[in-house]
Amino acid sequence: MIYPAPKALSNLSLLFATALMSAVAGAAPVAAQDSTARAVVQPLPTQEMQDLNRALMRLAKRPKSVDALIDAGEASVKVGDLDAAIGFYGRAEDLSPNNPRIKLGMASVYLRSGRPVDALPLFAAAQSAGAQARDLLSDRGLAFDLVGDSESAQAAYKRAITLNPDDVEVRRRLALSYAITGNRTGFEDMLRPMLDRRDLASFRTRAFGLAIMGEQDRAAAIVDAVMPRDLAGRITPYLAYMPRLTRAQQAAAANLGIFPRAADIGREDPRIREFVSAAGAQEGGPRSDASSRLEPAGEPLGAQSQSASVADAFADMGGGSLPDAAAGSNAVDLAALEIPREVEQAQEPAKPSHPSRIWVQVATGRDVAALKFDWRRLTEQAPDLLGNLDPHVTPWGQANRLLAGPVADRNAARDLINALKEKGIDTFRFESIEGLEIKELK
Repeated sequence: MIYPAPKALSNLSLLFATALMSAVAGAAPVAAQDSTARAVVQPLPTQEMQDLNRALMRLAKRPKSVDALIDAGEASVKVGDLDAAIGFYGRAEDLSPNNPRIKLGMASVYLRSGRPVDALPLFAAAQSAGAQARDLLSDRGLAFDLVGDSESAQAAYKRAITLNPDDVEVRRRLALSYAITGNRTGFEDMLRPMLDRRDLASFRTRAFGLAIMGEQDRAAAIVDAVMPRDLAGRITPYLAYMPRLTRAQQAAAANLGIFPRAADIGREDPRIREFVSAAGAQEGGPRSDASSRLEPAGEPLGAQSQSASVADAFADMGGGSLPDAAAGSNAVDLAALEIPREVEQAQEPAKPSHPSRIWVQVATGRDVAALKFDWRRLTEQAPDLLGNLDPHVTPWGQANRLLAGPVADRNAARDLINALKEKGIDTFRFESIEGLEIKELK
């Protein structure tokens, strides 16, 4: 069975993660004159990376261990590798189709990649299969927010808080949901205890909540105070557009860092419209807040896909001209948006320097030199399978992927993975997105 790779998150989410990490670190850089007097100490892998490595070692010994596959999937989600996670969960599902942990894990991957319509049925299936409510309510609530069903989202969040009062993440999500529905009192009351404890993530939540409610100046001031200047300068322009987004888009931007393309601002995703309409028909009508602002405005512009760098949104995070955020009311001034135009048919489109390709990932590691040794060992173990392929590397969090290939297609990747498994080498398919630099290991 082939499982579709989730859409990559936008650069906006990467900016948020980087900003929070920088703010939490809070340490000044070491001066150049001091660095020569100190021993170079390589930082230890994060706990998430250690968990993933342990799961991979277990899989090397027992490739069909469902628990190890699930653990590897969960660890991959925590380190942000959604492609790997869906591969692990897919293999686990082939072995244990009704396992609630697998369904919950798959739902989590779809949720974090901005696909709530796919996630919601899996949350329901996980609960039916025996998953505990406390393990799914927070994420299920977020999925409801991502389709614009604020009423169901808030009910799920409140139940999650009852079951786990110490979960600060669900409290942040509930606060944002209150901001989306204009409940200023609920928004402020929910955040205040965490702000008093100087919780940095809650300040980010407050900034987006204020922006959603139209207080861009106060939101920008918070961003400037808690984020590095360069990141704050690149994020602040997005705050001006928060009131113009649909409720689902507001939830995606504030919770996941996924911002719509310029042409889609204020226009609901067709799949979300269909989902809400179907749910409303089954339940006797859509919820009052779920139906708000779900109808597209203006003439149809055609289907638009979510970009992997919000590059098509406003040309670039820090450059390019933005449409006038203050103009109009809730409507989008289409004349002011810079919409990419089709090139003339006679003009050959430039080929990307790093196209999307299919690989087989054979190892990971922080030290590239050590990966050369790993490649030699693997080719000696399976010369007939790997001898004609070239090794490549690409960054993966704080480590690197060791890739064999590229291979022709998914079928070729599957055949290679199965053949390597027979030789005791556990691998999985990796599809590089367009623009991701993959370097040959020499």
